[in-house]
Amino acid sequence: MGAQADRLRAMYSGGQGNATAKRYARLWNRALRLGVLPRRWVSLEVVGRRSGQVTRFPIGMADVDGQWYLVSMLGECNWVRNVRAAGGRATLRRRSARPVWLVEVPAEDRAPVLKRFVEKAPGGRPHIPVDRHEPVSAFEAIAADHPVFRVLTAV
Repeated sequence: MGAQADRLRAMYSGGQGNATAKRYARLWNRALRLGVLPRRWVSLEVVGRRSGQVTRFPIGMADVDGQWYLVSMLGECNWVRNVRAAGGRATLRRRSARPVWLVEVPAEDRAPVLKRFVEKAPGGRPHIPVDRHEPVSAFEAIAADHPVFRVLTAV
C-alpha cells in the first residue's frame, strides 16, 4: 500500500484537497445523498466560516461504545475550522438530512476513536500515522493532531 498511500496523501497536500480530491468529494457526496454506502459514511454539511455558504464534505464516522464520532484524518482542515466557527451546528446527510451538534473531544480522550476510525475507514489509513493493528496506547501520541467530534442529536 506504500505507493498508493503516497498518492492519496499527495491529493491532500497542505491539508486541502487538490482538483482530483475535489472531484472525488463531489462524487462521494452524490453517492452519500443516495444512501448507497454503509451507515458510517455521511456527507457533512456545515456553513463556511468565510463564505457563509453551506459546504459539504464526505466523511467516515467511527463508532465507539454506541456513540458516533467524526475524525479529521487531515488534522486542522477546513471542515474542522468551519464546525468550530459554527459552534458545532451541522447537518449529516444520508438520503435525508439530520441536524446534529458536534462536540469536540479533548485530545486525551481521542485515542480509542482514532483506532476505531483506522479500523473501519480504509481511506483514512494513509493519513493517520499509526497502524490499525497497534494498541490504543499507540494512538495517544498523535491524538492532539487529529480533531475528533462526538455526534449529538441537535435540540
